[in-house]
Amino acid sequence: MKKLFDIAGDYFLLMLRVFRKPEKWSIFWKQFWTESNKLVIDSLVIVSIISLSVGAVIVIQTASNLESPFIPKLYVGVMARESLVLEFCSTMIALMLAGKIGSNISSEIGSMRITEQIDAMEIMGVNSANFLILPKICVATFFGPFLMLMSFFIGLIGGGLIISVTGIITLAQYVEGLRFAFKAYYIFYSMFKMGVFCFIIASISSYFGYNAKGGSLGVGKFSTQAIVISSTLILIFDLILTKLLL
Repeated sequence: MKKLFDIAGDYFLLMLRVFRKPEKWSIFWKQFWTESNKLVIDSLVIVSIISLSVGAVIVIQTASNLESPFIPKLYVGVMARESLVLEFCSTMIALMLAGKIGSNISSEIGSMRITEQIDAMEIMGVNSANFLILPKICVATFFGPFLMLMSFFIGLIGGGLIISVTGIITLAQYVEGLRFAFKAYYIFYSMFKMGVFCFIIASISSYFGYNAKGGSLGVGKFSTQAIVISSTLILIFDLILTKLLL
C-alpha cells in the first residue's frame, strides 16, 4: 500500500512539472506535430482494420440471434450502432492503444533515461518532463476522440460491407436501424471517454518511462507495467464515467 501511495505521489509531482508553460512555444509545436505522426498517424491502419472487422462481426452475431419474426430486422443496425459507440470505439480501442501507444512512449522515454539523455537535459537547465512529456499528452488527449470517431464510422462501414456480401439482412434495413432513435449525446459521451483514456495512457506511460532504470531489461519491465496499469485504469474510469455520464 505504501508503494502505491509513493507511485501516486511521484506521478502527481511529475505532472506538476509537465504542465508548466513551455519555454519556447515554437519548439513545443514542432514536438507536437512530430508526436502526432508517431502516436496517431501510425495507429490509423491498425484502428481501421480492427474497427472494420469488429463492425462486421457485431452485425453477423446480432443478425444471427434475432431470429424471431416479431423483432424487426432494423434492430441489427441499432444494436451495431449502440455497441460501437457506447463501448467498443472508446474502451476497446483505448485498450488496444494502451499497448500500441503506451509501449511506444514508455520505451522511448525509458531509453533516454537509461542512456542519460534526460540527465543531460536537466544539467543544461531544460525542464525535461515538460519538453518530453507535454507534447505526447496533448497529442494523445486531443486526437484520441477523433480516432474514436473514425473507428465508429469504419465499424459501421464494416457492418454494411458484410451485409452486402452475405445478404443477412437488406442494406436498407441496416441503414434504417442506424438512423432509428439516434442519440447524438452518445457520440459526445464516447469522445469524452476516449479523451480521458488517452490522457491516462500517455501520462502513465510517460511516468514509467521517465522513471525507468535497470538497463534495457528495466525499460522492458517498466513498459509492461505501464501497459498493465494503463489498461486497469481505463477499465476503472470506464465504470466511473459511465455511471456519471449515462
